[in-house]
Amino acid sequence: MYRSASLRAVICLSTLFPAAALQAASDPDVEALKQELLELKQRYDMQQKALAVLEQRVRQVEDQPAVPQPKRLVKSPAALAGANQKSGTGAGAASGGAGGGGSGSSYGQSLADDSQPAQSVSNLYDEASGFFGGGKFSVETGLTYSHYDTKQLTLNGFLALDSIFLGNINLDRIKADTWTLDLTGRYNYNNRWQFDLNVPVIYRESTYQSGGANSGGAEVTSQEDVSRDPTIGDINAGVAYKFLDESANTPDAVFTLRVKAPTGKDPFGIKLIESPGNNNLFVPESLPTGNGVWSITPGLSLVKTFDPAVLFGTLSYTHNLQESFSDISAQVSQKQPGDVKIGDSFQVGMGIAFALNEKMSMSFSMSDLIQRRSKLKPDGGDWESVVSSDANAGYFNIGMTIAASDHLTIVPQLSLGMTPDAPDFSFSLKFPYYF
Repeated sequence: MYRSASLRAVICLSTLFPAAALQAASDPDVEALKQELLELKQRYDMQQKALAVLEQRVRQVEDQPAVPQPKRLVKSPAALAGANQKSGTGAGAASGGAGGGGSGSSYGQSLADDSQPAQSVSNLYDEASGFFGGGKFSVETGLTYSHYDTKQLTLNGFLALDSIFLGNINLDRIKADTWTLDLTGRYNYNNRWQFDLNVPVIYRESTYQSGGANSGGAEVTSQEDVSRDPTIGDINAGVAYKFLDESANTPDAVFTLRVKAPTGKDPFGIKLIESPGNNNLFVPESLPTGNGVWSITPGLSLVKTFDPAVLFGTLSYTHNLQESFSDISAQVSQKQPGDVKIGDSFQVGMGIAFALNEKMSMSFSMSDLIQRRSKLKPDGGDWESVVSSDANAGYFNIGMTIAASDHLTIVPQLSLGMTPDAPDFSFSLKFPYYF
């Protein structure tokens, strides 16, 4: 305060009395003011140097490449749309890039790269919903092996004195192995419609064992093997329509409709031949590769993302059309024409899948197929139900999706039978190739 007052006094005196100003120049207060001015200049120089260093650091940070953020393995379509909006796609990106400079463009590109899902996730969606990217054509080769082993104890007689069984005891066992080569072609139009055609080639081999030969002794067991050379099975075609896209509150929804033609060998008219030396064992003269009737299967598939998992479910119903055959009898030297009505069936399944990394995903699911009893109607007779023709086949499935390349995917799957009507296990290996 004192120095400021002195400075104002000196300025006033120098204005009014120049001679007095010359005399006041030697005043001690002026020397103090000069010293303060020098200190201010030094501080100003230090601030300029600090600003120069800070500016250099900012330039170094701007020149460094942006560190890419780790990709999320699973993203819903809603999340992808949000990421694209943040990255400034379309007109917004053009206007933002014009005013934002180079650093803003690099940040937007980083977000755009992050918005792209991992390839394993895309393949996971394909397997879960049966749908793949728009405008693509795919060819799939699949090989499936199924094993079925069942044992049955048959008692033909009665109990005496509530403890002694009098009659025949038959111990029956059936082991069946089936190899199926599937050739499938698919075409997707505009990511809304999909058309596919499947041609299976089937090889079957069955072993029949039965105890209690002609002598009636249960310890005597005979065995017969029956096989079928590779033959085309029932060719089927399908069409799918994606009527709902996944959002924050809704899943992907795909409606499917499949039609199966009876191009394989039907099971009707195949004669049962008695095994030599065992009148309790009858084996078929050949093995079928189809069910012999046309069928129509509508279905619904749902897929919903709950990051980092994907939930999916399927529901389908198969209606088998009534068919007429020239022979529906299994007895040798007898031919009986008639009609066949195979029981309808419905199948339900649900599961969860998640991506392990950029190239691999895994899924766990359960499915159940319930089929009604079939009926036969000989010409001139009434409809008769076929005993034990209804079934309940439950499966537990463990699958994996491996992105071998940008176009080739490897899909192994193991299905474990949970009910007696289901095969003990099935293992499939599929190779879809996307063009």
